[in-house]
Amino acid sequence: MKLGELFQNGKFVITVEAGPPKGVDVKQMLEDVELLRDRVDAFNVTDQQSSVMKLGSLAVSHLLKERGVEPIYQLTCRDRNRIALQSDLLSAYVLGIENVLCLTGDYVTLGDHPSAKPVFDLHSVTLLLTLSRLQKGYDLAGQELKGKPEFYVGAVVNPGANPLESQIIKMEKKIEAGAQFFQTQAVYEPEKFAAFMKRVEGFGVPVMVGIIPLKSAGMARFMNRNVAGVHVPDHLIAEMKETKDRAKTSVEIAGRLIREMKGLCQGVHIMALGWERYVPAVLDAAGL
Repeated sequence: MKLGELFQNGKFVITVEAGPPKGVDVKQMLEDVELLRDRVDAFNVTDQQSSVMKLGSLAVSHLLKERGVEPIYQLTCRDRNRIALQSDLLSAYVLGIENVLCLTGDYVTLGDHPSAKPVFDLHSVTLLLTLSRLQKGYDLAGQELKGKPEFYVGAVVNPGANPLESQIIKMEKKIEAGAQFFQTQAVYEPEKFAAFMKRVEGFGVPVMVGIIPLKSAGMARFMNRNVAGVHVPDHLIAEMKETKDRAKTSVEIAGRLIREMKGLCQGVHIMALGWERYVPAVLDAAGL
C-alpha cells in the first residue's frame, strides 16, 4: 500500500533511514534494508547527509524500488540549482519513485568538503512550490511539461525549536506550498512534543515523530551542544552513563519514548545512524 494511503487508512506509519554508502559498495546498506523490510513501511534515503559526499539518494531510491521496497527520496537544495532539482524530480518519477521529502540541506562547512560552493538556489518552501508546479504540468520557467509527475510530498519540522512559533509559521507555509506529511527532528521530551502537537492539530496533516537511538551519554551531550532544537534530558543522559549495556539501554529508551508519543502523532521516523540492527528490538520495545 502506498505511503499516503497508509496515513489515510489510519495506520501508524513506521519509517527508517537508509544511508547511502561513501562509495559504490551497497551490500551492507541493502542487507540492512532486507533486515527491516517486513517491519517498516518505507525507507528515507538520505541526500548527502550532514554535507558528507556519498552515493546519491536518487540511485539508491531506485535500487530499493527495484527490490519492492518503498523509498522516500530525500532531496536537498544545497548542491543543485533549480534546473537540476526539477530534472531530478522528473527523473525520480520516471524511475517509479513516488515519495519525496523536501529539505534545504545542511551547510557545506559541516561536511567533508568544507570548501565546496553551496548553491541554495531554492530552499525547502520554494522547493515544495516547485514540486507543486511540476505536478500541475509546468516548470519554473512557465514551460508546459510533456507528462506531469505525481508525488506524495513530505517536509520536516522541529518541535523543540526555540522560539517554537517560527517553526509553526514555517510549517504552515510548507503546507500551503504542498507538504502532505511531516517528519520531525529527534524528540526526547514527550511533554514538549505533546504541547507542539496540540498547537498543530488543526493543520490536518500527518506528523511522524523523529527518534534517534542514543549510543552513549557523550552522544547525547554532543547533540545538546550542537543540534538546534534537540534536548536530551539529564535523566536520559544518566541512564546511558550508568548502564553496562549501552545497546540494551538505548533500545529501552527509544522504545519507551515511542510508546509515550505514538498516541500523539501518526507515525515514527527512526534515524538509526548505523544501528539498524537494533531497530527491530526498538519496535518490539515500542509495541509496534
